[in-house]
Amino acid sequence: MSNQYSRLSGHLFIHHGAINVGILRDGDSALLIDFGGGSIQSTLDALKITRVESVLFTHHHRDQASGIRRLASDGVKLGVPARERAWFEDVETFWNDPNTRWHLYNIHPHNLMLAESVSGFGICPCEEGDVIEWGDARISVFNTPGHTDGSVSYVVEIDGERFAFCGDTIYDKGQIWELYSLQKGGDTIRDYHGFLGSREQLKTSLLKLRELKASALIPSHGNVMNKPAEAIDVLLKQLDDCYDKYVAISALRHYFPDMFAEFAGKDGHMPIRSGKSAPGFLRHFGTTWLIMSKTGEAFVMDCGNPNVLEQIKKLMDSGEISSVAGLWITHYHDDHVNAIPEFQKMFRCPIYADASVAEVVENPRGFRTPCISPAQIQVDHHTQDGESWNWNEFKMTAYHFPGQTYYHGGLLVEGRDARMFFAGDSFTMSGIDDYCSGNRNWLGENVGFDRCIKLIQTLKPTHIFNCHVEPAFDFTDEELQFMRSNLALREEIYGQLFPWDSPNYGMDEYWVRCYPYEQDVTPGSTAILRVDITNHSASERCAVCRPIFPASWGIEANAKSISIPAKSDGQISFSFEIPENAPAKRTIIPVDVIYDHRKLGQFREAVLVIPFL
Repeated sequence: MSNQYSRLSGHLFIHHGAINVGILRDGDSALLIDFGGGSIQSTLDALKITRVESVLFTHHHRDQASGIRRLASDGVKLGVPARERAWFEDVETFWNDPNTRWHLYNIHPHNLMLAESVSGFGICPCEEGDVIEWGDARISVFNTPGHTDGSVSYVVEIDGERFAFCGDTIYDKGQIWELYSLQKGGDTIRDYHGFLGSREQLKTSLLKLRELKASALIPSHGNVMNKPAEAIDVLLKQLDDCYDKYVAISALRHYFPDMFAEFAGKDGHMPIRSGKSAPGFLRHFGTTWLIMSKTGEAFVMDCGNPNVLEQIKKLMDSGEISSVAGLWITHYHDDHVNAIPEFQKMFRCPIYADASVAEVVENPRGFRTPCISPAQIQVDHHTQDGESWNWNEFKMTAYHFPGQTYYHGGLLVEGRDARMFFAGDSFTMSGIDDYCSGNRNWLGENVGFDRCIKLIQTLKPTHIFNCHVEPAFDFTDEELQFMRSNLALREEIYGQLFPWDSPNYGMDEYWVRCYPYEQDVTPGSTAILRVDITNHSASERCAVCRPIFPASWGIEANAKSISIPAKSDGQISFSFEIPENAPAKRTIIPVDVIYDHRKLGQFREAVLVIPFL
């Protein structure tokens, strides 16, 4: 067999591209399971297949279906998951909805969507209980949600065997392709707080696949598994182990203790600390902490709600403070920044933020991240890691603090017999705030929360402040070390969960990202799009990228490549002209990515907005 395809049985083949595509052959005709970006043609030619009659999709993600428009004129029938039909036929409702762009707390369906709706096909919804007879094959449909809410698997009975095409429910023995698609809420919480929230749903689907007793599992991403039960059993244990280590030091236990009742008092889990009183010269409103100086001036941390402005005015009216001297932005999340533009107009004081935070809040359209606000904020001072300044009787030191999110700062305030660390949302008394995989919480020594906890060990603050929590708190040396040890163990066991040489590829949704994510353009103008890539590996990696323009534009971009040193970022920029006839609308530009010789397909996207005149 060619490296491009392999044979499962007399009539069944797999094309190996960015994803695995099942090819069921009957003479010179074929039924396909998934399609990918369209690289399959050479395999069809090699198999002497001249006609594709049907394509069945396991789920709606762009890497499954981006090339399907090439078959639009051939009378091909599409079978799509019933719950995801809209994301094939009317995907523009997703891309044009402000609720899927801003204030992102619910992230299902995921934005790995087709750039444009498919048309020119007969589309049939598929769900559990459906049976498709094609040639000598019998194909049964099973609902297997988890990776997406509507994912299905197809069990193909052919040549005396049963083969299960299972989408991205599993990658290989004990492994999944990535974790961030499993971010999902429930009755108590929204998706944002639901780290591994789809795991029970996924486990149910895996157990269903196990009971089917297929000869082999064929995933969309990954390797054919000829011992399905063994592969699934190892993954079930891996998912439980990974979740247990997450819960052991999770800040979410403080906010939603009932969610974790089954883990209460469990060995290997850090006990939840009690809080401590905040110094009397502090005030707390919503997500805002305010420091009152002996001079009468105030310094503010975050401003997410206009009610905070009223509270500050009351302090001024009562004479407790005379003026506001500055504001520090801990991180970019909407509940911390929504009211800052109004705050700036009212108090006209300097705004301070870590350089990574400033980059987001000064141009929020440039990013697609959880909880992002469209509020645009001018930051007067972009602080650097370790930068200090004096404010009245206090010394302030700013740090890059990639805790709850990578785009996060921490501020140490020393004075009046206190060493106060304003940690944004990065800790509660129960541990670390890493419950949203979209926040880019990296694992590894001196990155992510390991870096943050190590800093706390060095600074030894008397008080730690979370913007959502009324009391202050601290951690013992033993607790800080316990959390770092937990993170080191997580790096190992999460590393086993993914088919990468660093777990951060499977956990950091934005290790490849487009900047700006969204921009206004006009027909005839030149646009510039940058692809940023984080190399999480311990050695140099090569990346190849190519933006994919709408077919109606009649232009194609050339691929560009870059070698990225270990543990660093690389950038590839593209400049292109917007056609004069480009229609006024939101146009999605996917970016095809090859990384370390691994084809990822249309892995990320950017949005070009051509305004209506």
